[in-house]
Amino acid sequence: MLIVTAAASGLGAASAAKIYSCVDGAGKRLTSDRPIAECTAREQRLLNADGSTKKVLPPTMTADERADAEAREREKAARRAAEVDAIRRDRNLRMRYPNEAAHQKARLAALDDLKRTLQLSERRLEALAAEKKPLLEEAEFYVGRAMPTRLRQQIDGVDATVEAQRALIQNQQAEAQRINATFDAELARLRRLWAGAPPGSLDPAPPAPVPASAAPATLSPASASAAP
Repeated sequence: MLIVTAAASGLGAASAAKIYSCVDGAGKRLTSDRPIAECTAREQRLLNADGSTKKVLPPTMTADERADAEAREREKAARRAAEVDAIRRDRNLRMRYPNEAAHQKARLAALDDLKRTLQLSERRLEALAAEKKPLLEEAEFYVGRAMPTRLRQQIDGVDATVEAQRALIQNQQAEAQRINATFDAELARLRRLWAGAPPGSLDPAPPAPVPASAAPATLSPASASAAP
C-alpha cells in the first residue's frame, strides 16, 4: 500500500512539473522548469510530460510595447462602448418617435413655448416704444438747450431696456434655429431607422449646428408642412 502511494505521489509530481522550451538567439534549444530568461524576447513553449505543446507563451513585451498594447485595448474598449451606446440611442429614438407624425408633434411642442416667449418680448418692445414716445415729445422743447437730467435718465433707461429686450429676442431666435436643426438631424436619422436600418449601423449623429447669427424664428420646411 505504501509502495502504491509513493508511486502515485511520484507520478503526480512528475505530471505537475513544468517544462519550458525555446530556441535562443544563437539557434540553441533551451529547456527549463521555469520561464527561460534568455528567451524573454522570444516565443516559449510550455510542454506536457510527453513533449507535446501545452501552451505557447508570447515574448515578454518591453515597457513601450506594453504601453502600446494597453492603448490599443483602451481604443478597442472605447469603440465597443461607443457601438453599444449608438445602438441604445437609436433604439430609444425609434421608441420615442414611432412615426413622423409623433416627431413633428414633439418639434411643434418645443417651438410653441419659444413662440409664446417671443410674443411676450415683442409686446414688451411695443410697450417700451409707447413709453418712449411722450418722452421724445417732451425732449423736443429742449432742442438747442440742456435737457433736464430727469428726462435724459428716463430716455436712457428706456433705451437700455429696449437693447436688453432685443438681445433676448435674438437669443430666442437663435434657440429656435437650434431646435429646428436638432429635429432636422433626428428626422433624417429616423427615416433611415424606420426604413429598416439596424440601430447603431448609421454614422454618428453630428451635433446640432450653432447659428452664427439669429434669423427670424420660423418653423423648418418639414414642420411647416405639418403645422395646422
